Amino acid sequence: MNRPRLEIHLDKIHHNAKVLVERLSERGISVCGVTKATLGAPEVARELLAAGVGSLGDSRIENVERLRRSGTAAEILLVRSPMPSQIERVVTSADLSLATEVTVLEALSLAARRLDRHHGVILMVELGDLREGIMPLLLPSIVELVLTLPGLTLRGIGTNLACQSGVVPDAANMGVLSGLAEAIEAEFSITLELVSGGNSANLGWALAPGAHLGRVNHLRLGESILLGTDPTSGARIDGLAHEAITLAAEVIEVATKPMQPSGIRRRGAFGGIADVPSTPARSGRRVIVALGRQDIEPSGLVGPPSLEVLGASSDHLVLSDRDATVHVGDTVRFSMDYAAVLRAMTSPFVARRFSGATAAPEAAAASLLADDDPSGASDGARSSSVVGAEGLEPPTCWM
Repeated sequence: MNRPRLEIHLDKIHHNAKVLVERLSERGISVCGVTKATLGAPEVARELLAAGVGSLGDSRIENVERLRRSGTAAEILLVRSPMPSQIERVVTSADLSLATEVTVLEALSLAARRLDRHHGVILMVELGDLREGIMPLLLPSIVELVLTLPGLTLRGIGTNLACQSGVVPDAANMGVLSGLAEAIEAEFSITLELVSGGNSANLGWALAPGAHLGRVNHLRLGESILLGTDPTSGARIDGLAHEAITLAAEVIEVATKPMQPSGIRRRGAFGGIADVPSTPARSGRRVIVALGRQDIEPSGLVGPPSLEVLGASSDHLVLSDRDATVHVGDTVRFSMDYAAVLRAMTSPFVARRFSGATAAPEAAAASLLADDDPSGASDGARSSSVVGAEGLEPPTCWM
């Protein structure tokens, strides 16, 4: 079986989505299930939809197009402002997108008219995290513009927190978002369908007993569904399944080596001087795994209790083996944080194995593989349950 590989437990993803949809529905909040960390995997999308999410979200148009090719007819939100160079693709494949720039809105309008389509937009507002967003004082003028642009429908307003600067969603900033929604509705005599409060980082606020949610009625959830964790703390969310996505990799060297490096030390291949263990031991058992920074974010990996991640180069992951239980050829399994999942999913050298499907497939695995690899060149390395990433076009960057 392919190694390294991501092992994706679809039943756990389904469970997490269902629990969150039900909990948030009680608070009047709908869920957009974000697939970007899985490269828009149709297998994952099916589970999210079967669990009751109202729409799907992705940040890459390539992933949106992949979902459409697989037969996904659900509403899809592009959770990033469209690139001007991809405007027609966005209008063709996505139902709505997040937007902040006048030039982008005008281009969306032109493309929608040319393609005889209507495209929805959610105007993103800057509320402190200093990523994307219109400054609140400028929001009315942008709303006025959208309402005059043919081919566009103003679906709502939204914001994003806890990603760039770690600003936590709370009663204060969510109250500002609600106030802006009410002011816009009053000034323009409209009703905003969606007031999108943010991402998985909003759950602590949204699900807190007695919380006043105001006009917020929509969240875009990825990490909490895939990993069962709260992004603001890394803590596990009660009632959710954990380790829905794990990583299996192969040991290629085991040796007893000094615990401290020798010789003059300068910066390493990835900058800085690597940390060394503070242990007083003179030597220890080291394990090398065929996995590196080209595949994963090493700081986001947690191995079995007897193994500690010491560091990684581009191709090698270095572990200490306290109990001397690992041998060459063994498989080591890791749990991961969101950054590690995201990096591993985009590596063409990490396969993906799906198991535990609960939703009836809308497209056979064979047709999925044909979509992703028209040449069929890598079919011999795949099966219906293990999908190598070599046939995909990985995004040019990751978030």
